[in-house]
Amino acid sequence: MAKSILIIGACGQIGTELTYALREKYSNEQVIASDIREGNEALMNSGPFEILDATNYDALEEVIAYYEINEVYLMAAMLSATAEKFPMRAWNLNMNSLFNVLNLAKEKKIDKIFWPSSIAVFGLNTPKNNTPQSTVMEPSTVYGISKQSGERWCNYYFTKYGVDVRSLRYPGLISWKTFPGGGTTDYAVEIYHEALFNKQYTCFLDKDTRLPMMFMDDAIRATIAIMESKAKKLTIRSSYNLGAMSFTPAEIAESIKTHIPDFNINFKPDFRQEIADSWPSSVDDSLAQNDWDWSPNFDLEKTTKTMLKNLATKN
Repeated sequence: MAKSILIIGACGQIGTELTYALREKYSNEQVIASDIREGNEALMNSGPFEILDATNYDALEEVIAYYEINEVYLMAAMLSATAEKFPMRAWNLNMNSLFNVLNLAKEKKIDKIFWPSSIAVFGLNTPKNNTPQSTVMEPSTVYGISKQSGERWCNYYFTKYGVDVRSLRYPGLISWKTFPGGGTTDYAVEIYHEALFNKQYTCFLDKDTRLPMMFMDDAIRATIAIMESKAKKLTIRSSYNLGAMSFTPAEIAESIKTHIPDFNINFKPDFRQEIADSWPSSVDDSLAQNDWDWSPNFDLEKTTKTMLKNLATKN
């Protein structure tokens, strides 16, 4: 039977680019995009699309049955900064959508799941440099708590019911194609837009806040790669650490100044600073490297060059 893929949250920052990448790899008709509301015109016109509330089990089951779905990428979530404003809404969305997909897999109605975790699972007592795969995890945000809980449930469903669920702890993600959606690392996308068009940016994090980051192309490639890996190679069924580069707002500003010398940056930390302070500055992703040959293609210099070039062309 031909592979049939459902992407839940296809209109989000990651979901949009993942939809395009999977449709290019397979076919438009094999990849069903869904979200709670319509997305951009290009996405809507590139293949099948369903309006779908991932917290509605019956509606989700109906879409899976209709399209004979084998694999689900559950990308719907309320991110860190937004979730702090709406804690219960975030918890309900992030957890109930995951339970629905896990239970459908438990009932053998789908074969394989991808669910994204995050560096937000870590906390103030986690070792900040080269954070290990298994370590102290005391998340201080609603988003982080939901992701840590989700990791444990994924591992439980794999161990208890044999559900083939796979996951990555995404770092901050940078893309020129889509705007971010309320995360603490959004500055690393905003800064390129502001540098290019306004020559100045006020950053909501302190200049020395070092965080793990990744260019979106690498994140999409990693997501597809772990889903295509043989199950027996995977030793982690909670979520893999995933690394690429780490930098501070001051360092990304210097990188931009090599291309835009008159760019100026100011720093005015807000409530997101406390969130960022609880996260790692770099992660150890050696298990991802060993288990499924992960390695990134983008460093900061290549990311800056790619972002500025494409944003200038796009606008």
